[in-house]
Amino acid sequence: MLLPIACWRDDVAIERSMGQAVAQVDSVSFNRTVVRYATPDGRVIIPSQGVLYPDGLKVGDNVRVEYDQTNPELTRVAGRTATLSLLPVGTFLVSVWIVIAAVVTVLRRFGVRV
Repeated sequence: MLLPIACWRDDVAIERSMGQAVAQVDSVSFNRTVVRYATPDGRVIIPSQGVLYPDGLKVGDNVRVEYDQTNPELTRVAGRTATLSLLPVGTFLVSVWIVIAAVVTVLRRFGVRV
């Protein structure tokens, strides 16, 4: 439930002091997509937590990114925002309610008061 709020907070930080670059995707795994990009002052940044909103990226891809200039570790794929976090959270919540409804239905059929 807090995921969209955290994503929104990160988006606000990026938009407050936005830098843009082209990043190369170095690795893709279940929990993290690592990218590498250079800032205008020549520093090479590899965010330790990966890039935000990495869906669909593949190793070797070049992708535009937006980052917080005061904290370049905070990097997202350009054009993607916290709204992308609503689908997984919504799907999870709907799934939980379906399970709860099924359990309540089964309990009622067996005469257990809920």
